[in-house]
Amino acid sequence: MTILSNTVNYLDGDHLLQAFFAYDDALEGRRPAVLIAHAWGGRDEFVDNKARQLAELGYVAFALDMYGHGILGKNPEENAALMQPFLDDRSVLQQRIDAALYAIRLLPWVDDSKIAAIGFCFGGLCVLDLARMGADLKGVVSFHGLLNPPQNKTSKPVLAKVLALHGHDDPMVSDSLVTAFCQEMTDLQVDWQLHQYGNTVHAFTNPLANSPALGTVYNKIADKRSWQSMKNFLEEVFA
Repeated sequence: MTILSNTVNYLDGDHLLQAFFAYDDALEGRRPAVLIAHAWGGRDEFVDNKARQLAELGYVAFALDMYGHGILGKNPEENAALMQPFLDDRSVLQQRIDAALYAIRLLPWVDDSKIAAIGFCFGGLCVLDLARMGADLKGVVSFHGLLNPPQNKTSKPVLAKVLALHGHDDPMVSDSLVTAFCQEMTDLQVDWQLHQYGNTVHAFTNPLANSPALGTVYNKIADKRSWQSMKNFLEEVFA
């Protein structure tokens, strides 16, 4: 196994974005690829490390950039300010993440008939919207993602299978939103799953999350279980 990684610039209109990608150079030929959408703070070492882990599983991994080259929030207030424009106008969010999907298809190691996407927190919302757009994906996985439906609806069928991994006590996603999400996916005739982890709040996959007041706390068991569920899901959708 020889994991190689680098950054690559790509564009959404006039916006310069920078992704981090990783792959196993010991493997030959094209292989399935996984987009990774970051949390509200921007593309950071957390998602770059997830790209390396996915490369070790044999995938081409592409940690996308929603905000722009080098833009990172330094605290919850800055993070919220970066994220909010995309929540206010989901068409902008959808165009931005679609640019990442276009960029990953251009990588020479990628089997562009086998692409999935995963996302964390805000990134979970992003990849769910990518599925909602009817993007040509095998599957999407949301880790403690925001489940709010977009204002803009599409008439395109959802092609991706959907796996949502959710902390039952997440204060950022109400029970009513969870119920509405399940009904939305059913109405769209999606092949969907929702896994809930008891005694678990938001950001449960992030070892640096330690703010009970904000409702973001790491949970080692839920982190391990959710990653295993993602691995099983990717094996299924890429089979």
